[in-house]
Amino acid sequence: MRFTAQEEYGLRCMVQLARHEARGPLTIQEIAKAERLTPAYVGKILSVLRRGGLVASQHGPSGGYRLPRPATDMNAGEILDVLGGRLFEPKVCEKYPGEQPFCVHTSECAIRSVWASLDLIVGEVLRRTRLADLVRGERTMASWIKDQTPAILDAAARGASRSTVAAAAR
Repeated sequence: MRFTAQEEYGLRCMVQLARHEARGPLTIQEIAKAERLTPAYVGKILSVLRRGGLVASQHGPSGGYRLPRPATDMNAGEILDVLGGRLFEPKVCEKYPGEQPFCVHTSECAIRSVWASLDLIVGEVLRRTRLADLVRGERTMASWIKDQTPAILDAAARGASRSTVAAAAR
């Protein structure tokens, strides 16, 4: 599994905005300098985030970019959705059917189950992770995730059960 550069750097730009939330907007140049990225690339990322409603721009001499709502009200999942999408798209099987115009494993596919389960687990971690959490230090965040793991796995298992029931009903 790989996250794109846009997802990684976009999340890092959002963390910069969260770190400076109380101080006001940040300019593209300030974010670029803090993250060691080019201003052009940061501008592109912020444009994507603005279209997704995750950052607001403020014009004028004290302008820049800011969060439109508190970092405690935003989660990593919604940010990554705007920047790139889900880990596993349910219709991925239609994209990779092989020689046939449809997947030959439409009713029995262990691979699809693995991808769907990973998507549920990763999605649950990302939904529980607030942007404000990402301002923490690495060790603190790792400990927080470890503490959250049983609840994350339980929630993902409940989601998998609902998905299995829904698939069986079709």
